[in-house]
Order: sequence, then C-alpha cells, then structure tokens
Amino acid sequence: MTVMAAAERDQQNDAAASQAQAAMRRCLATGESHPRAAMIRFVLSPDGIVVPDVAGRLPGRGMWLSPDRDHINTAAKKNLFARAARRSVSVPPDLADKVEALLAKRCVDTLSLARRAGQAVAGFEKVKGWLAGGRAVLVLCARDGAPGGVGKIRALAGSVPVMSVLETAEIGRAFGRESAVHAVLAAGGLAERMRAETARLAGLRSAVA
Repeated sequence: MTVMAAAERDQQNDAAASQAQAAMRRCLATGESHPRAAMIRFVLSPDGIVVPDVAGRLPGRGMWLSPDRDHINTAAKKNLFARAARRSVSVPPDLADKVEALLAKRCVDTLSLARRAGQAVAGFEKVKGWLAGGRAVLVLCARDGAPGGVGKIRALAGSVPVMSVLETAEIGRAFGRESAVHAVLAAGGLAERMRAETARLAGLRSAVA
C-alpha cells in the first residue's frame, strides 16, 4: 500500500469514527451514550417549556434521554432539563405520557404507510400466510390481544422478531378497522423504521419483545 493510499484510508477511518461519535447522544438521567435514533430528544419552547421532539426535527439545542418512563420522570424531578439548558424551565407533569402518545402515533403512522405500500398485512390468516411464505421480517402482536391467538402467532413466527407493544385499537387504526391483534411487515425501510419506533415505545410501555 502506498503512503497516499494509507493516508486516504486513515482519513476515511477518521471520518467514519467522527460520524459514529456524532450519532451518539448522552442520556441526561444515566450519563450513558446511545445512538441518537434510539433516544428521545427534548427542546425548549420559546417560553421555556420542555417539549418532546420524537422526530428530532424541532429547532433548538437538544436534550436527550433514553426511551424510558423512569428516566423521563427522574429528569423532571431532579431538574436535569434545567441543568442541561442552564436556565429555568417548566416541565409538564404528564411529560412521559406525552412522549408515549407521540411514539405510539409514529408507530401507527409507520404501520399505515407500510399497509398502503403493500408491505404490511393484518389478520390471523394473512399473517400466517406471510410467515409461512417467508415474507414477514417483523411481527406485531397486540399486547392486549387474547393470549391464545398471540401464542399461536408467536409459535409460527419462529426466528422472526415479535413485538407486543401496540394495542389492538392502534394496530386496527393503521388498517382502517376498529381493532386488529396481529400484523406483519415485509422487508424494507418501513419495517426497519417500525422496528426502531416500537423499540422506543417499549421503554414507555410494558412490552414483550
């Protein structure tokens, strides 16, 4: 390897390391660093109210927490938001509930997009068919679904990941119906997004992964 090639390789490695570091964020509650995509960002409104920014797009200096209800409550009780912002702030008493609702909506919206794109189906027989055909890469079972039906789908899933974090009404909403207990997604960007969003929501809810 020439000196120039080695230098280019080192520059590429340094750039990759810098990007990886930039993608990490430190949790206010634990001090641990995690990929930013797996965390919850918060910002301050113009009047100093702590606002959850689950999409990571709002303007302002971000404050980050792991997606965990206890961590959010700890940050509120110990004034960690105020310390990070270096100013007085107002924390809504139902901040953790707001985060949960926003994450749940993102999950429903993502599942709805997948359904419209032909990358998701719901209902026991359709889910069973996709699993048998090897098309499913992610299974969703409602956490309030009947144990018998959920258990059958889990058995059929085999090595396919199963997430039980959404409610029957939420899965149903994504498919334009009153309720649904099971759904599956095919491989693609929407399945990856769904996997990430349900993982974040699991920290705010009692979930079985």
